[in-house]
Amino acid sequence: MRASRLVSLLLLLQSRGRMTAQALAAELEVSVRTIYRDVESLHASGVPLYGDAGPAGGYQLLDGYRTRLTGLTEQEAESLFLAGLPGAAADLGLGDAVAAAQLKLMAALPSPMRDRAARMAERFHLDAPSWYSDPERSPLLSVVADAVWRERLLEVRYRRWQAPEEVTRVLRPLGLVLKAGRWYLVASGSSERISTYRVAQIREASVVDEPFERPAGFDLAAHWAASLEDFQSRQYTGEAVVRLTPRGFESFSSYVLPAVARAAERSAVDDGGWVRVTIPIESVGHATGMLLRMGGEVEVLEPEELRASVTSVVRELASRYLGSPVEGSPRA
Repeated sequence: MRASRLVSLLLLLQSRGRMTAQALAAELEVSVRTIYRDVESLHASGVPLYGDAGPAGGYQLLDGYRTRLTGLTEQEAESLFLAGLPGAAADLGLGDAVAAAQLKLMAALPSPMRDRAARMAERFHLDAPSWYSDPERSPLLSVVADAVWRERLLEVRYRRWQAPEEVTRVLRPLGLVLKAGRWYLVASGSSERISTYRVAQIREASVVDEPFERPAGFDLAAHWAASLEDFQSRQYTGEAVVRLTPRGFESFSSYVLPAVARAAERSAVDDGGWVRVTIPIESVGHATGMLLRMGGEVEVLEPEELRASVTSVVRELASRYLGSPVEGSPRA
């Protein structure tokens, strides 16, 4: 542990130049006294390291000195693809590895490139979770990730939405995908069919110490893209014709999924100052709730079943707010 910290201290000075003992202690999460001892050890081992006292002082390496201890460990190399996702790296147990890999890369870069990389990190940040939702907790993610890394079979007890609600499966874990703050496992079972499992729905998981062979040519990113396209094609079971006020049409994409918004854009025609569009819908019930969120900015024209559903909800609301109090309500 101390050897790793000494290397990190050395790389910090190499990549950032002069740093105070307080700054080094904060970066390495140790006491200032520990930094003093580490600096003495490095100096005793022949590292050309010196310090200056005073407000502008600090420790720095002799000009021109560069350590060759910038080789990445296996885990650090694996973690590089998560360098822009600190939360995801921590979920997978790779937070320290990502930090160490970034530090080694910065130390290995020539000064001009190092400056550009630092500016990039200061100006761009990736926040994976979607708005109005927290990242989903997946307590068994590290177990699942271990099976993925080591290509070992994974036995899970999984909760799903259809009967039977809980099933036990032995899976061949092919990859993990982070989508809008939620982790998904892509895996095949006994039938060789590749499916997607929401990691948060895994109730129990254990790695089986038995290797498996990955499908030849399997591409996780391509498989995920194809799965999303297939899901969206099966998601919508019908169509609806609605008309929107100009303001409603302008804000329509804020209320619906991208596929629905694109359909509205493609089908938009003028309807006496309103905008008539044809959109895909999942079901009458789902479309009712979706369109009612827009209030008076939308009117359903077709199908009649959807128009009747919206009318029924509006009448119920009108009765509740304008008519007699509903029995059991606070005003009753």
